[in-house]
Amino acid sequence: MSAFAPARRGALNALYRKLNGRLLPLLFICYVFAYLDRINVGFAKLQMQSDLGLSDAAYGAGAGIFFLGYVLFELPSNLMLPRVGARKTFSRILVLWGITSACMLFVRDVPTFYLMRFLLGVFEAGFAPGMIYYLSCWYGPTRMARAIAIVFIAGPIGGIVGGPLSAWLMTTLSGIGGMAGWQWMFLIEGLPCVLLGILTFFVLSNRPSDAHWLSAEEKTLLEAEVGTSAGQTHSFRAVLRDPKTYVLASAYFCIIFSIYAMSFWLPAILRAQGVEDTLRLGWYCAIPYVGAAIGMYLIGRRSDRIGERRYHCAVPAGIGAVLLLAFPLAEGHLMVSLGLLTGATTTIFMAYTVFWAMPSEHIKGEAAAGGIAFINTIGLCGGFWGPAVIGWAKTATGSMNLGIVAVGCASLCAAMVITRSRSLSGERSAPQYSAV
Repeated sequence: MSAFAPARRGALNALYRKLNGRLLPLLFICYVFAYLDRINVGFAKLQMQSDLGLSDAAYGAGAGIFFLGYVLFELPSNLMLPRVGARKTFSRILVLWGITSACMLFVRDVPTFYLMRFLLGVFEAGFAPGMIYYLSCWYGPTRMARAIAIVFIAGPIGGIVGGPLSAWLMTTLSGIGGMAGWQWMFLIEGLPCVLLGILTFFVLSNRPSDAHWLSAEEKTLLEAEVGTSAGQTHSFRAVLRDPKTYVLASAYFCIIFSIYAMSFWLPAILRAQGVEDTLRLGWYCAIPYVGAAIGMYLIGRRSDRIGERRYHCAVPAGIGAVLLLAFPLAEGHLMVSLGLLTGATTTIFMAYTVFWAMPSEHIKGEAAAGGIAFINTIGLCGGFWGPAVIGWAKTATGSMNLGIVAVGCASLCAAMVITRSRSLSGERSAPQYSAV
């Protein structure tokens, strides 16, 4: 049997190089725009707050309302995904959220701001957990964390590109055609999603058995790799009865609470440290996401190589918590504040990356689509409360420091929950060969 191992290893590595080139670039680009369309409201706030008469509390609630729409429709979307197929599901999501994001330019007051953010969440519902389920159909556990890292690095890349791009669009196009800069920003950053949705419909394969670009031998090899690693399958009802599901969901709530609180408020936090010029602010906002992109890739590779998940998720979350709790001490010192924000953003995104390798290892079969969505549904409620808490703190105290401390506490809770749950160790007896 061992005599065939090198040949099988070489065949698998060649197969996954083919999969990586075919699947990951498209999913990566789609998620760049998904993340960009979520967080560009943070830059729009710099202009639209005065145009619409938004208070900080109203902005924080409106930014978070996106996640209420997402949570309500996410589980149905993902339960339907195995039946409808990833191709139609992702295409529908991309087209509808692209149109809705572009239509943010029609917002005129607080109620319509809330409505459009809610609809954006409704139409994007299920995209991220759907991608995780989709990747689990193609990648075994020894390759999953790196595959997730490569696709989800799109989040920080969206921040890297989105900061300077959004700032440039808002300043350069302001007043053209009678439209404000923030209106042009929403229009230009939303419409590419419609084109991506059309492209996805024609080029994405639902599952390995549907991939005409794989040979019969490659399909058999991939089925053995993913199918063997999958082992036992679960029903969705069993997933709902499993305590690990709720441990994962509560940890994810805290991680998402932290990520989106910082993402939606990062421009405002840096402006409060004395950065007034919008273009300069855009470049400063890109720096934390550069660190996050590098950290996500490195932690994904290391977690797969060692075969450990729990501490690769918990330790970065704990470091991020410490950095955020120290943030009020740096008030008025721009470079120190930027360093703390960069470190915190990097480590919390690292925790986020490794986290999503854990559900796909615990939940197998078609129930994984619903199980992953259920965990994501509970967790994404943190995407509402995180931004809202900073907004309420700013309105009540005139400073965001109390809200940032609350975000640090949430990240610390994530680290503690994951560390104390031995069932999430994700350790394997021996790391297998892999190459992403």
